[in-house]
Amino acid sequence: MSDDPKRKAASQAVKAAQKQFERDSKAAREARRKAFAQAQKDGLSLRDIGELVGLDHSRIGQIIRSE
Repeated sequence: MSDDPKRKAASQAVKAAQKQFERDSKAAREARRKAFAQAQKDGLSLRDIGELVGLDHSRIGQIIRSE
């Protein structure tokens, strides 16, 4: 990239936005995993959870087991 200050500022903003997106995505995935796990503990089956969120029950199990 060139030394143009506008381009440099834009590239820094893009990098910061990407990092924020990755942090937010990680937090959202963890919140979802915890919610699914708690729903299972509270008596919902993997199929029940899957029907509620539009995912296959096997995917729900994968999400719950992920860390």
